[in-house]
Amino acid sequence: MKYIKFLIVGIIFGIVLLKSEAVSWYRIYEMFRFESFHMYGIIGSAIITGILLLSIAKKIGLKNMEGKAISVPPKNKGKVNYITGGIIFGLGWALAGACPGPMYILIGAGAITMIIVLLSATLGTFIYGLLKDKLPH
Repeated sequence: MKYIKFLIVGIIFGIVLLKSEAVSWYRIYEMFRFESFHMYGIIGSAIITGILLLSIAKKIGLKNMEGKAISVPPKNKGKVNYITGGIIFGLGWALAGACPGPMYILIGAGAITMIIVLLSATLGTFIYGLLKDKLPH
């Protein structure tokens, strides 16, 4: 019951993404073909909002649920890991027409075929878990 607030925020976030067409396959297709600014505007405004809210949280000393100061850990890994991961993520996003969060929104909105994408993503995550010790990190 104590996590109900997260469920409510998630539902509201899902409605916002659905109404802003951020989960629309056509909008995602336009983005990857560089035909529309719509998705870039949404992503850019989310990045700016995140930067501002994180800065405010640090400045006023907000704590996370564990009582620790909110901070961003330093990234010590090379750029190749991020570029490779970004390419794999982008290819999956382009192929499926949705990144991980909107998969649930699309299923809830009635796009039943997204269940295949969700099952595939779950299987991919499971396989990664089995192979992660053998992969370069």
